[in-house]
Amino acid sequence: MHAKVTQAAAALRPRFQKPPKIGIVLGSGLGRLVDGFQDPIRVKYEDIPHFKVSTVAGHKGEVVCGRLSGVRLLALSGRVHYYEGHPMQKIVFPIRVMAALGVKIVIISNAAGAVNESYQPGDTVAIRDHINLMGDNPLRGSGDFVDLTEAYSRDLRMLAKKVADQQGINLPSGVYAALSGPAYETPAEIRALRSMGADMVGMSTVPEVITANSLGLKALGLSMITNMAAGVSGSPLSHEGVIAITKYASPKFTALVTGIIKQLDS
Repeated sequence: MHAKVTQAAAALRPRFQKPPKIGIVLGSGLGRLVDGFQDPIRVKYEDIPHFKVSTVAGHKGEVVCGRLSGVRLLALSGRVHYYEGHPMQKIVFPIRVMAALGVKIVIISNAAGAVNESYQPGDTVAIRDHINLMGDNPLRGSGDFVDLTEAYSRDLRMLAKKVADQQGINLPSGVYAALSGPAYETPAEIRALRSMGADMVGMSTVPEVITANSLGLKALGLSMITNMAAGVSGSPLSHEGVIAITKYASPKFTALVTGIIKQLDS
C-alpha cells in the first residue's frame, strides 16, 4: 500500500506549484464547488496510478487543485463507495495520497438522509460523531489502534459554526450513521438508528474519517441533508432526488465551505 500511495503522489506532485495544506472530498452532487476554483489543475482518476473511478451519478471522478478565494486546496470531486464492490483500502486510498502530498486538514462532505425530524432537505449539518455500521474498517489488518474520541475536530466544528452564523446559515451538529448500501434503509432500520442516537444516515465518509485520523489529519465532516429517511415523510427515495436537492442547495453549501476555507487560511 505504501508503494502504491507513493506512486500516486509522485504522479500528482509535479502538477502542483505548491503543496496544498487543505483537502476536501466532495460527495454526491457537491462537485460544483470546484467550478469556483481559480487556475484549476484537473487530473482524472483514471490517469492516476491505483485510483478507482466511481460508477455513481454525481461523482465526476477527478482531482482538482486550485485556489478558492485565494486559498490553495486539493479537491476530490467524487469518491468510490463500499457498495460499488471496492475493498476499504481502495475507498480510503485518496485520503492516503492527500496526506502524502502534504494535506493537514480535510473537509469531508456527503449527501445524507435525515433521521432527526428537525432537519429539512437542503440543510447542512456538521458531523460531531459517527456510528460505523458498515461491517468493515479501513484499518483492519493493520494493527493500527486509533483514538476516535474526537474523530471530527471540535475546533473545526466551532470554526464552521462561526462562519455559518456570520452568513446567517443554521448549522446544527449531529451524529452520522454509516451503512454499507446501496439499498436505502427500511423504516424499521431508521427507527433503530434513531434509538441509537443517529441524526443522519449515509453510505460514505466514516472510512475516510477513520483513515484521516490514523494519518494525523484533522477532519471536518459536513452532511447535506437531501431527503428525510425512510418512513419519516412517506416519500419514496431515489438517487435522482438526492442529486436534485444538492443542485438546489449547492450555492449555500459552497458559500459556507468557501467561508470556512478562508478562515482556515487567516
